[in-house]
Order: sequence, then C-alpha cells, then structure tokens
Amino acid sequence: MKRFWKDVAVVAQDGSWAIELDGRPVRTPARAALVVPTEALANAMAEEWRSVGEEIDPRGMPLTGLSNAAIDRVAPERQAVAGGLARYAEADLACYRSDWPPELVERQKTGWDKLLSWARRRYDVDFSTTSGLIHVPQPPATVEQLSQAVAAQDSFRLAGLSPLVTTGGSLIAALAVLEKAMSVEQAWQAVSIDERWQLEQWGVDSEAEKALENKHRDFFAAAEFLSLLDL
Repeated sequence: MKRFWKDVAVVAQDGSWAIELDGRPVRTPARAALVVPTEALANAMAEEWRSVGEEIDPRGMPLTGLSNAAIDRVAPERQAVAGGLARYAEADLACYRSDWPPELVERQKTGWDKLLSWARRRYDVDFSTTSGLIHVPQPPATVEQLSQAVAAQDSFRLAGLSPLVTTGGSLIAALAVLEKAMSVEQAWQAVSIDERWQLEQWGVDSEAEKALENKHRDFFAAAEFLSLLDL
C-alpha cells in the first residue's frame, strides 16, 4: 500500500488519543477506531506514520501494529488471550537448564536464577527446575499466582506482553519488564542465552543471525510499547 497522506496529527478524544492523516482518523484493520490510552503512545505512533516512505511497511510500525492487535484481537477475547499467555507459567524457559557444557550451565544459572529469585519475592511462589527437556510440573500455587498477574492486565498491556512472552519463551521475564523490575536489555540477555551460545559455538550463520535480530526487534518494540502506556 502506497503512502497517501501528507500530514499526521494526534487528537485528544475524551481522555484517549487518536491519529489523524490529513484530518481523517486512522482505523484498525478491522475498521475500529484506532484510539490509544496515552498521549505518549499516540505521539510515538504518529512518528511511525510520519516516517513512512513511498510504501507502507508494517515491520517499521510496530507500535501501531501492537495497538491494532490490542483493539482488534485482544479486547474481544481478553480472557482467552490472558489464559494463553498464562500457560507459559507451566513451562517457563528459566526452569529448563542444560547440564552440559559447564560454560552454558553457568550462563543459564547467572541469567535465569535472577529471574526466578525476583518472581519468588514478587509473587511469593516457588519453582521447580530441571535439566533437559522433560516436562516438570510447576506448583499449582505458582501457576495460579502468575495466571492472576496476567489476567489483571488490560487489553493494551496484554498486547505488549504477548510478543515478550512468545519471543522470549519466559512469562517471568515478560512480567519483570512490565513491572520495571528488570531493564529490557537485561531481560533480552536472559531469554536469548541459548541462541547466542549456539551462534558462538557454530560461527556465522546468516539465517540464525537474522532470526535472532528479528526476535530482538520484536522484543524491544514490545517493551517500548509497554513503557509508553505508563507515560
């Protein structure tokens, strides 16, 4: 789709904010009004629209995309979306450790123990960890507490949490970013330990590097989206 507008404006609407292109309101793919809860998010989205070249590239407009998702996909089925994210509590990345080689074991311990320690304090829960890929059940109280933490979020925060959880494989890391208990860079370093280790061991792999770059982009965009909801 080619760019068809010249001017981009942010317009206040009863405590929310909308984007207008040449005086016309932007709508979501489902034709709902694209209205967001904070002026900071609206301004950042407006910059995405201003930065569009001759053709629209959705990959260059992650904040707009997440807002669309919040309105079109999450809001109509908020409980189902929350439930899907909460299921990551049953098999969080941080609970599944390698037993070899020692260097990787130590990296996982350093990065993932911090996540689990924070979650233990924050939610008064405990975790079962294991070496290998065999599923280990988490205590029911842990799953329930983390599920409640997810269910308490509104549609926009669930839309931002979703790529953090699915990209990183860790609900705990996503919640730590949401609650500002950990910087997005710290969380990324933790959830990308295995992939970065593989690249170090096997050398240059353009496809693997590209995949990791894409995950990095999505992870950081989601974190930025969440931060703009608090401004």
